[in-house]
Parts: sequence; C-alpha cells; structure tokens
Amino acid sequence: MTGKNRRIALAVAAALALPPAFAAVPAQAAPSGGTSWQADLSTVDGDDAGVAYAGGALRASGPEAGYLVLPERKLDRRVNRVVAGTQGTGAFEVDVRGKLGGQDWTEWTPASGGAAVLPADVSTVQVRVEADPGSAVTGVELTADEAPQLRAAAAATPLTYKVFATREGLTGGTTANGHVIASRDHFVALPSGRGLAPKATGDYTVRVCKTDGSRCEYTPVWDVGPWNTKDDYWNANRQSWTDLPQGKPEAQAAYQDGYNGGKDEFGRKVANPAGIDLGDGTFLDGLQLSDNGWVNVTYLWTGSGPTGTVKTAGDPMNVRSSASTSASIKGLAANYAKVTIECYVEGDSVTGTYGTSVIWDRIGPGHYVSDSYLYTGSDEPVAPHC
Repeated sequence: MTGKNRRIALAVAAALALPPAFAAVPAQAAPSGGTSWQADLSTVDGDDAGVAYAGGALRASGPEAGYLVLPERKLDRRVNRVVAGTQGTGAFEVDVRGKLGGQDWTEWTPASGGAAVLPADVSTVQVRVEADPGSAVTGVELTADEAPQLRAAAAATPLTYKVFATREGLTGGTTANGHVIASRDHFVALPSGRGLAPKATGDYTVRVCKTDGSRCEYTPVWDVGPWNTKDDYWNANRQSWTDLPQGKPEAQAAYQDGYNGGKDEFGRKVANPAGIDLGDGTFLDGLQLSDNGWVNVTYLWTGSGPTGTVKTAGDPMNVRSSASTSASIKGLAANYAKVTIECYVEGDSVTGTYGTSVIWDRIGPGHYVSDSYLYTGSDEPVAPHC
C-alpha cells in the first residue's frame, strides 16, 4: 500500500471510529499549592496545525485531527505534574511537555485521567491541545505541582532500534504538525504524537541509518504514522500495545506474527511492518535508498548531553567523516535537526549561519559537522574536546 493510500485510509478510519458522543478528558481535582492558569484557546498562529477558533471553541478545521501548541509557560517553582481540567464535546486530548534545560524537552505526555506526570522536574512547561473532527474544546484549566514520585535519570545513550522504513511521498500534502511537504523533503513520521516536533523545530530528531552504517541522516519528526498513531514503541512504558517488547512496532508484530489479528489500531490489515516513514529527501538523498527496507533509528531525545540545532538556508548540510570539507560524506543533517554534540575538534575553516569557525562537532560515530551551522546558545564549545 502506498504512503498516500495509507494516509487517506487513516483519516477515513479515524472518522468512522469516532463515537457520536465522546466524553472529554475528566478533570482531576486541582492539587493544593500548585500554580494554575487558564489556556488561551483563541490564538491560533504559525506553530499550530489544522485547528481554528470560532464560536467560543477550538475545533479541527479539516477532516483530520489538528493541534494547538500553546506558548511556553515559565513557572515560579519546579514541577513534575500538570493537571488538566477540560470543557467541551467530542474527542480531544491535552498533552504536556517540560523543558529540561537549554533546547531539550521531555516527550509530549498525555494528561490521561486528567493529569500528565512528567519524567523529570522542570520549571517551564508547554501544553498542546489535539482536537479531532467534530469536537469543540471550550476551556482548559491547568495546574502544575510536584507529585511525590521517584524518577529515573535520563539515559546518557539514546535508544536505537532496527525498524522497517517506508517512503512517505505525499508532496504538497500537510504533515501532522502543519508542515507542507516539499519535493524531496527531509523529515520522518513516527506512529505516535509523543515525539512530534512543532513546525519548524527539531525538538524531536532521529538519526536514521542504513543497517551497514554507510549512510545516515539526522532529521526531525514532523508527522504521525505509519499505520498507528499511539504506538510509541521506543518507550519502555508505551502508550498502547503494552504487552509488546520495547522497540517492536505494533505494525511489525501484526505483519510478522499476526498480532492483533494482523491489524492496526483502526482495524486495517497491515500490509508491511513499517515503524517509520521517511520523507523523499531523507529516503533518496540522505540514505540513498532504492526501496523500502530495514534501517537503524536512534531517537536522539531519549539520551542526554549538550545539543545544537542545525540552521541552514533551507537545504540539509553534509555530515563528513572528519573535520575537513574534503572528507567523505557520511550522510546529511536536515535543517532544524537537533543533534547531540559528543565532543569537538579543530579542522577546516568554514563560514556558515553563525559566522566563520574552525570548530567541528562530532554528532555521532565518525560523524562531523561544522559548528558554524549549529545553534548551541553559546559562542564557546558546549562539549569537551575529542
């Protein structure tokens, strides 16, 4: 099945599966001593997708679910829980994430049962409201506080899994975060909104490589799919299909093992084991693939360490095998991709978005990019010398 047909089927299945009266997320009692505020649902701007505010309610503006991404909220204390009290009709969801420091965020965490418990203590949070077709969200009240729960430290090394990749295509279409797909575009889709980066950001970026490691691309997650929409298979505590092993997409289990009767969350027969969709530029230019196939995917936000965001005039930049403009090209780093900087070396002088520099950053095994194209928030190296 082609990517286009999968997307159309997804929208149709979602519409057919929607019950006539879906209850809004139940409101929990606001914790005492927390910080509370009312979400402004009326301001729809450039980082929002597929929603409109009219008649006192936020609604999906098209045939698929839309997202309203609210501004970052700086709090006067550190918190790890946000309770969401909601008003409205139809199917909608409130997701929350927290800023870990610098440019790094936690994943989007659904406010299941009315509360989103974050994996770390944070002082800046951001809220996203997802509205399905036919829904009307009239109010969201939020209260942030500290929940008395033990937390596991973030892993130093990001998670990597071997999954089946398909080519998305759909030039001219719109991704889940509102990006209009260009010819030979550079982005990926994962089957869960938990790792969906807002438009024109790389808050959630993957390194996707051929299984022999000969070509890789660092590229942002800008769409949701293939097959499923709530299958964050890379997480130990996944949102759905919790009996499957970590790292195995539901579509792969359905296709290979007959799991869930061989069907996805919408009841469709799974025609391939895909756990990631690749934009055409990532597929053809970054990895230089000729057909769908297995790849190694590293979910960079699941690790830790200093980061930098690729900023170019628009095209991806070359990733080289050493700190030289004549070194062999190992792949690409897409504009907006947020990469982990392992260490730095001195090499060829390069003039880029942020001036001229001889500093090159190692962003992966044998992968180097010029620091002159990375936004790190500092004029000095943010990682140790290699």
